[in-house]
Amino acid sequence: MALFIGGIIAGILGLIGFIVWFSDFLIILKGGIPLLMVAGGCLAAYIGFDELQEKFSLEKQRQEDAINKAMEDAESARLKADQYREELEKLKETLNTNTPNIS
Repeated sequence: MALFIGGIIAGILGLIGFIVWFSDFLIILKGGIPLLMVAGGCLAAYIGFDELQEKFSLEKQRQEDAINKAMEDAESARLKADQYREELEKLKETLNTNTPNIS
C-alpha cells in the first residue's frame, strides 16, 4: 500500500514539475533530438553497411557455385568426348581389320 501511495505522489510531483519547468524541458529536448538523430543515423548506416557486405558475400558465393558447376560440366563433357574418341578409334580398327585391303 505504501508503494502505491508513493507512486501516486511521485506521479503528481512529476506532473507539477513538468508543468513548472516546461521551458527547461523543451531546451533539453532541443539538445537531445539532434543527438538522438546522429546516433540513429550512425546505427542505420552501420546496419546498411552490414547488409551490403552480406549481399556481396552471397553474390560472390553464387558466382563461385556457378563457376564450380561450369567446371564440373566441362569436365563431364571432356570425359564424354574422350569416351567417344576411344569408341571411334575402336570402330576404325575393327573397320580396318574387317575390310580386305585391295591394293
